[in-house]
Amino acid sequence: MAAELHPAASHHHMPGFMTAPGESDLLMVVTGLFLLAGVVGFGVFYWTLHSLPERLAHRNHKLRFEIVAVLGLISLFTHEHIYWIAGLLLALVDLPDFGGWMGRVAGSVEKIAGVSESQKPPETPESEALDRKPADGPTKTPQEHVTSIRHARS
Repeated sequence: MAAELHPAASHHHMPGFMTAPGESDLLMVVTGLFLLAGVVGFGVFYWTLHSLPERLAHRNHKLRFEIVAVLGLISLFTHEHIYWIAGLLLALVDLPDFGGWMGRVAGSVEKIAGVSESQKPPETPESEALDRKPADGPTKTPQEHVTSIRHARS
């Protein structure tokens, strides 16, 4: 190796990363592998962090999970981080169940009004519900209906 050195090169000390002509550069191979492992590791970390809101919302209601998933996709494709933050907050915060107590209120009102399951009209689209006339006589105004319920109780 001493015969192949340039005349201006130092003959006393050569660094260990210097390679002889025609040999493979060990430092470049190690640096390339380190760079490849770093890029793959960062990608795995990024995708794991990005899917965090979806994994948190998965145990909750299906509708919330779908909303969080859509917010995650929007943030991924638009690079707007506010959508990811909104999805994370939606996944973490337990929202009250508005549908449950509203259903109970509706059931209680039907019970007070004396409507039984057989008297409930079938569910139809809005246009058909507006055009339909009751088959059992003239309709009562809400005030007449409340008055008849009060008289039935007494």
